[in-house]
Amino acid sequence: MNPAARPASRPAPRRLASFALASVPGGERLALAQVAESVADLSLPPERLDKLKTAVAEATMNAIEHGNGSRPDLAVDIEVFYSGTEITVTVTDRGGRGDAGWAGGGETPDLARKLSGEQRPGGWGLFLIRHMVDGMEVTTDGERRTVRLTVRAAAPGAKPDG
Repeated sequence: MNPAARPASRPAPRRLASFALASVPGGERLALAQVAESVADLSLPPERLDKLKTAVAEATMNAIEHGNGSRPDLAVDIEVFYSGTEITVTVTDRGGRGDAGWAGGGETPDLARKLSGEQRPGGWGLFLIRHMVDGMEVTTDGERRTVRLTVRAAAPGAKPDG
């Protein structure tokens, strides 16, 4: 193929933040604060920012509790990227050995069924995450499990829609 005839490719995403947190209760609050700070200059509408923060907090709690078994010696790694049109946050734990915390993730939580014992407790985190972001993907590479959250962002200079 003639290089001049190649379609224009998207620019490589720019890393806005990269940090690790100990797997301790409350780590999700630090994660959402650091993610919010890293995207502050992107003029994300407040409602979209709140949804992103909620999804990051839920994904981080799952990573701490289910992926790393609340072991402070195991870090949760978080990265934030911006492509010009999308914000992507990755949350990585060491829970790739099994699907703890992700089992039954495709089942929609039903409060009445949960209360009657027909549906396992929990499962609200994944349900909530899926409804807060534009895309969610879970991948496993050996012992590392990564949850990739994607939120569409306004183009630079675009007027935020409320």
